[in-house]
Amino acid sequence: MNKVTEYIKASFDEMKNKVTWPTYAELQSSSILVLVASLIFALFIGAIDFVFDKGMTYFYQSF
Repeated sequence: MNKVTEYIKASFDEMKNKVTWPTYAELQSSSILVLVASLIFALFIGAIDFVFDKGMTYFYQSF
């Protein structure tokens, strides 16, 4: 039981004193970056899907 208590104390100390937590402004900036990158990626994949769908429709209608 003593090892578990020491592990919890060491973990708490590391999280409180040794970890550098981001500021609110840094979190906002990172969140906006992820949102914009996700939207760009979704639009790109959607465009590829649209082009592929139209190409396959054209291909199958030609037979």
